[in-house]
Amino acid sequence: MSGKLDGKVALVTGGSSGMGLATAELFVEEGAVVYITGRRLEPLDAATARHGVQLRGVAADASNLDDIDRLFSTIRSEVGRLDVLFASAGAGNLTEPLADVTSESFDQLFGLNVRGTLFTAQKAAELMTGGGSIILNGSAAAEKAMPGSSVYAASKAALKSFARVWSAELAPRGIRVNVLHPGPTDTPALEGRPQAVRDFLVSLTTIGRLAQPTEIATAALFLAGSDSSFVTGTELFVTGGMGQS
Repeated sequence: MSGKLDGKVALVTGGSSGMGLATAELFVEEGAVVYITGRRLEPLDAATARHGVQLRGVAADASNLDDIDRLFSTIRSEVGRLDVLFASAGAGNLTEPLADVTSESFDQLFGLNVRGTLFTAQKAAELMTGGGSIILNGSAAAEKAMPGSSVYAASKAALKSFARVWSAELAPRGIRVNVLHPGPTDTPALEGRPQAVRDFLVSLTTIGRLAQPTEIATAALFLAGSDSSFVTGTELFVTGGMGQS
């Protein structure tokens, strides 16, 4: 049985755990050769060991331009092209009110979530041909006014503008660009957090639970493949109703 991404080459940044890893593994199941990045070798090695040559890890910091250049040099030399990018690497802070924002905390979030995403997409587009798909990992926080999240929310809101403009710029080359907005998701980032934090995140949804990483992955698969061939420049909310109440 053929997969939805047979013969495709994909890159998932921040793909060594959580929704990034779930997406990378689903892409592999659907026939793609998938590159994943992360800053730590141990989880990268553990992930790639389970999937053989179809899942390939590259240690890289998505906010470091030298690492981004090295990553795409590796992809270019090994396979020569890219069909799908899921720019999943990112960081968040929901407990930083305006009075506590520093130049360092601002630069850290925007450096990864905005600057890193931009230059990753730039390099990815250079390797893409017609039918390519760029998926930017946003956040429901970009639409929800949560005290303490202003810098994080703004960094994710910037991705909406990226997608709209890039979808127009890259359309003549047959490349689609969309934003996927996950809601609260049960990832390793929540491990060890107080139950009150988890309960608060659940309370933001109308479904009444956290998403599983695989539920984000299936939405990314939709945007990656031909099922969404007429979808570009838009936002897909996988939020469990967050922002609706």
